[in-house]
Amino acid sequence: MKLSVVIVNYNVKYYLEQCLLSVERALTGMQGEVFVVDNGSSDGSIEYLRAKFPWVYYIENEKNVGFSVANNLAIRQSRGDFIVLLNPDTIVGEGTFRQCVDFLENNPKAGAVGVHMLRVDGSLALESRRGVPTPWTSFCKLVGLCKLFPKSRVFGRYYMQYLPLDIPVEIDILSGAFMGLRRETLKRCGLLDETFFMYGEDVDLSYRILESGYKNYFLPTTIMHYKGESTQKTSYRYAIVFHRAMLIFFKKHFRYNFLLVGVVSLLIYLMAFMTYVKQQMLKLKHRKTEIVDELRQKKFLLVGKGYNLRQMEHLMETHKFYHSVADGLPEKLEPTADYVVFDTDAYSFEEILEWFKHQEPQRKSPLIATYISQSQTILMAGSVIR
Repeated sequence: MKLSVVIVNYNVKYYLEQCLLSVERALTGMQGEVFVVDNGSSDGSIEYLRAKFPWVYYIENEKNVGFSVANNLAIRQSRGDFIVLLNPDTIVGEGTFRQCVDFLENNPKAGAVGVHMLRVDGSLALESRRGVPTPWTSFCKLVGLCKLFPKSRVFGRYYMQYLPLDIPVEIDILSGAFMGLRRETLKRCGLLDETFFMYGEDVDLSYRILESGYKNYFLPTTIMHYKGESTQKTSYRYAIVFHRAMLIFFKKHFRYNFLLVGVVSLLIYLMAFMTYVKQQMLKLKHRKTEIVDELRQKKFLLVGKGYNLRQMEHLMETHKFYHSVADGLPEKLEPTADYVVFDTDAYSFEEILEWFKHQEPQRKSPLIATYISQSQTILMAGSVIR
């Protein structure tokens, strides 16, 4: 078996449906297998997906056992020489897996690879490339020096924005949203540390890969990440879990630097509190009914062909959303569009991602959305239109 793809799901069945559609295309011509580990979802994910993707191996947990435990369950059952850990709220291009496997096969010192992740506005997700979050690097991130001097190798190492984007480059830390690993790497450095419930496990594994003598690389192949759809980011639990993961990492790998770790620890708890307050304010501002009303003020550009395009228009009309139509990929983006909705049957995921990625910078970038004909659903960050 060449490749095993592992996806952990928690209450995001429509995003996972799209993810599996892109994974299925990306595995064409490859010997591969896919595992979906469900962490006690309450939205009927497994029943919904099993009928649509019977070739997937499903592991059902009665409760949310965390990201590390869930991934490890599938990794232990998998057979691939290479393993990709993938978030359910992602889209991969048709050539993504092949490019990652080819790079790992041709570079024996490479233990793992990450990719160019797009945010929903088409820009680079900064977590695509990170440096080891040493106490100094984390301090620069927390106090804003990284943001102030993003191209600096001293102050901006957290996101490594001084590196080129169009060629493979050596980096330190990969994102757990997409980690391409060789099985031999995991045999040498171990599986994900199950001390981390959610967040931080990717940082820890990436660091242990480096410590074991391998190198981590960023590849310019593109995917998209609807960041946050697979987690609940408006809860106190999220704010604490996210920032506590950093503390676990520091205490595990940098406990010798008592003073700096102490300072960073205080900053982490302060940031956790500020994150929680900010998220609660957003939660109050954007209630579910208000989200629909807000979308009715937006302008949608529908990009598709034939029957699917008519179905997309029908959805827009049903919900009374303002929209215009492009019969084929437009050469220039409509400047007034708030969302561009792509028909994923009419165009490959790779075409969609590359077209969106290469748009010229604008004062107000539109957001990407996709239409899934199998479920007659439009997906966008934070919303599902059916």
